[in-house]
Amino acid sequence: MNELIKSHLTDEQLIEKIRSEGKNELYSILHNRYFQKVKDKCYSFLKNKTQSEEFANDILSKAFEKLESFQGKSTYSSWLYAITYNTVIDYLRKKKQLHYPNWNQNNELPEIIDESDTEMAELSYDKLMEVFEKIHPEEKALLLMKYQDSLSLKEIAASLAISEDAVKMRLKRARTRVVYLYFKLFGNE
Repeated sequence: MNELIKSHLTDEQLIEKIRSEGKNELYSILHNRYFQKVKDKCYSFLKNKTQSEEFANDILSKAFEKLESFQGKSTYSSWLYAITYNTVIDYLRKKKQLHYPNWNQNNELPEIIDESDTEMAELSYDKLMEVFEKIHPEEKALLLMKYQDSLSLKEIAASLAISEDAVKMRLKRARTRVVYLYFKLFGNE
């Protein structure tokens, strides 16, 4: 099979060929497809280019090693992003000893705001990104998985090993915190 044909195979077709025919060299196509995206996701949390590149290589190697466990319940990209988020969050937890319940107690919202009353479309993207740097990495990951990567609640729940109800509750809390911090920092500018 020539290189042009190989590069046009879907992720799932490549994985099937790797598994059934033992063509491990085909993984380089998946690696090339996703390296920059995984590196960018790592950078959004780590803010270090060299470290992000190392993490991306490690994550893609880990995904290759776990390829047999990929069941196709979600797309390969969703599965890979779940590995990415979990790897980075685990690292941040160990490095900063960021345990969500403790962090949440120290950063409690004074009141629950119903974010549906807030006109989210009017929020400035740059200011919103500033707020994203102030929320807990797990909340940031949840919001990115849902709104940037368009993962379903089921896919997020599976990747984080929590229930769909827990995902809904945490997403609501994360959105609420973002809106609260946005207006606390920037008011109604």
